[in-house]
Amino acid sequence: ILTILGNSAVLATAAKRSSLLKPPELLTVNLAVADIGMALSMYPLAIASAWSHAWLGGDASCLYYALMGFLFGVCSMMTLCAMAVIRFLVTSSSKANSKKITKNTVCILIAFIWLYSLLWAILPLVGWGYYGPEPFGISCTIAWSKFHNSSNGFSFILSMFLLCTVLPALTIIACYLGIAWKVHKAYQEIQNIDRIPNAAKLEKKLTLMAVLISVGFLSSWTPYAATSFWSIFNSSESLQPVVTLLPCLFAKSSTAYNPFIYYIFSKTFRCEVRKLQCCCGWRVHYSSSDTSAENPVSTLWSG
Repeated sequence: ILTILGNSAVLATAAKRSSLLKPPELLTVNLAVADIGMALSMYPLAIASAWSHAWLGGDASCLYYALMGFLFGVCSMMTLCAMAVIRFLVTSSSKANSKKITKNTVCILIAFIWLYSLLWAILPLVGWGYYGPEPFGISCTIAWSKFHNSSNGFSFILSMFLLCTVLPALTIIACYLGIAWKVHKAYQEIQNIDRIPNAAKLEKKLTLMAVLISVGFLSSWTPYAATSFWSIFNSSESLQPVVTLLPCLFAKSSTAYNPFIYYIFSKTFRCEVRKLQCCCGWRVHYSSSDTSAENPVSTLWSG
């Protein structure tokens, strides 16, 4: 529910401000599409299976569920990575160089992200890697337990782990640390010449946002990656079902975090959410103000 409502608000806000969207904000829209796509295509089937205490359907539905999970999961990771890189380039380069990042450039990047994700999702269907049920039996994913006796499966999981998890995570951390360092150095220069008294607040908010996104990404997927790698080298029966279930649920919860981060740090998003009329008919009234000028943090963060 949080994933669908939160990301629907992001998409509604983007549609309302489509002509005003900056190129980097298209990646935010793509991330919302991937998150809500995962929720709509996967979660109902997993919830129904949980209530039935067994996987519903059969091999076909298991392949579908695993394919959707891998597709949207890799797309979300690569979109977060692209957002980090673009924001780092925008923050670190001159204004003239920042204008080179156009909407067409970002659209091409988004198309590449989807093709890259689709390629990795299809590979297990054509013989490199396997899809199968999770050890707890009510969802499906990459069949981790089949890989400890298979060189084909092990090469796939190692390549996927490096190219779809480790490198994007390191890139995200490096870019946001670079942004934080850049803002810190700028604050020191500003402080020396005694200008812009809210520079300390800018540094604090931007650094906090970088930490939240990085920690949210790592904390959501690291437990799942750890238990998955354990099942590669050990029998899946060596772990209790709840030990394999909780990291899976925690990883899926990552689709609900981002709208809350946008709401906390983006003044424009907060104002647009307050204007949205909910399905049940209530409406939030607030004092009108000039929302065209965001605070410096929102402007810098959106590029």
